Amino acid sequence: MNPEFLREAFELARQGRGLASPNPLVGAVLVRHGEVVGRGFHTYPGVAHAEIRALEEAGERASGATLYINMEPCCHQGRTPPCADALIDAKIASVVAAMEDPNPLVAGEGFRRLREAGIEVHLAHEFAAEAEQLNLCFNHFMRTGLPLVTLKSAVTLDGKIAAPDDNQGWITSEVARAHVQELRHESDAIMTGIGTVLGDDCLLTDRTGRPRSRPLVRIVADSLLRLPTGSKMVQSCSVLDGISDLVVATTSAASEIRRKALETAGAKVLTFDGPGGRVDLRKVVRWLATQRCLSLMIEAGSKLNWAALDSGVVDRLFLYYGPKILGGLQSLPMVGGTGRRKRSEAILARNVKLHVIPPDEFAVEGFIVKGT
Repeated sequence: MNPEFLREAFELARQGRGLASPNPLVGAVLVRHGEVVGRGFHTYPGVAHAEIRALEEAGERASGATLYINMEPCCHQGRTPPCADALIDAKIASVVAAMEDPNPLVAGEGFRRLREAGIEVHLAHEFAAEAEQLNLCFNHFMRTGLPLVTLKSAVTLDGKIAAPDDNQGWITSEVARAHVQELRHESDAIMTGIGTVLGDDCLLTDRTGRPRSRPLVRIVADSLLRLPTGSKMVQSCSVLDGISDLVVATTSAASEIRRKALETAGAKVLTFDGPGGRVDLRKVVRWLATQRCLSLMIEAGSKLNWAALDSGVVDRLFLYYGPKILGGLQSLPMVGGTGRRKRSEAILARNVKLHVIPPDEFAVEGFIVKGT
């Protein structure tokens, strides 16, 4: 096994960011006699998978070649035929893969089918962690049936997200905000609360400028449908094949007149009744799962941040720290609400990572320990 070819497969896979969902990011490199004869990566659903594109490029040279790939080849009929069968038909000699596909329809069956056909299969365990991280959202969805929910916030060093009088300007730098756009580009959906929309008149769009396989679904949690039809969010919504990129999550207490006005403007209004007359965020996440959204990013204010954490829907934190201190009791903390009354009841994070953003900023990434 040559690790350089597997690294190249990973780099190819990354080119599918924003394009492959709801499928995984996959890169494939075919090597024969030490020479790359075919390359491919997955882009749009329904388009040939990475393995097939590599086979097409290699042609007859695929016979006797070794396939380097970051994830197990599929073995089931979906929008496209099984890749394992195509590899067998092409008479490749061996496969070097970084991980098994967690999709229950595959889950080792692809490897088994290849081995039964006389193709050697090697698992590169030293690349397993990288492979897991590369397809974090896909893997989570396949194992839980739910999208990976990331709570993102920009905070001062003392944990504040807003000043009491004037919130002009940014907490973090342009460099940090560009990193946030990368997270948005990799997300299938993004959610905020009505308070944030009314206060900032935000758009919540993917501003990377790079293509996507499907629009970023923007969701506003709005119990009483206070979202103005003249807001940037509503004015910018688009409907493609009868599907709107703006979803307003509300309750049955909302005005029917307001509902019809928003729907006329192009928004999709859905009712998710929860405790205390609030939107039930767990129902929102479950609905996203039915839409095969692999990931949801929450960019909201103090109240919705707490509601999301308290409800247990948050899987990952991504907190960007600007080198500033606001202080005071009136500046809004990142998380408000009732909070936890005891330290022993605190919500815990694990696998915490520090991302340095030169020259003076950093981001903290961590995964919520469920059941705390």
